[in-house]
Amino acid sequence: MSSVAAKLQQVRTRIATACEASQRPVQSVTLLAVTKTFGPQAVRDAHAAGQRAFGENYVQEALEKMQSLADLRGAIEWHLIGPLQSNKTRVVAASFDWVHSIDRLKIAERLSAQRADALPPLQVCLQVNISGEASKSGVAPADVPALAHAVAARPRLRLRGLMAV
Repeated sequence: MSSVAAKLQQVRTRIATACEASQRPVQSVTLLAVTKTFGPQAVRDAHAAGQRAFGENYVQEALEKMQSLADLRGAIEWHLIGPLQSNKTRVVAASFDWVHSIDRLKIAERLSAQRADALPPLQVCLQVNISGEASKSGVAPADVPALAHAVAARPRLRLRGLMAV
């Protein structure tokens, strides 16, 4: 068993234990493997061990991995968990399955407009700054309802939840 596979198994065991303790079905939890700073081979190893959802902080790093792992494209679900600048929305709309860091309507509008009709709707989460720290991105909690309503109305996006920072 590879080091990656062993670590994944440890995390899955912890998830199963937590689910049992909370009387929650383990199938209701998705393990998102964050692979920033790890190369394509680590992703390939994790995929071989059954991992399917991978999170990336940086668009460029993710795109390089996606290119290296093109043979697995249909078998991997790519999540952008880092900040998204408006000049990168086109490539994100075309390449990712999820974006967890929607913090303003402009980004949501661009992603929706740029998401190809041939692709399923982009799954998105609003990034909420619950700490109140100016150094952290995210919409203020008081502004979540208005942003959620506006994002949910975008035709090529599917609002799935919140990411709190």
